[in-house]
Amino acid sequence: MSDSGLIALEARVNELIQVNQTLLEYNRALRAQQQSWQAERAKLIEKNELAKSQVQAMIDRTKALERERE
Repeated sequence: MSDSGLIALEARVNELIQVNQTLLEYNRALRAQQQSWQAERAKLIEKNELAKSQVQAMIDRTKALERERE
């Protein structure tokens, strides 16, 4: 292999190493973002469940008041 061929091969290998590093960093960022979204989703589900139980409690109290009036 000629010197120019080796230089071209070395440049390509270096380019691939850089692309690999960029993809690894992007992957790490995506995983961190995914974890953040999962945590946010869990909080929203918890808030939703709390709101459901509060609404159900209000409905139950309203029904109880209606029965008392009868």
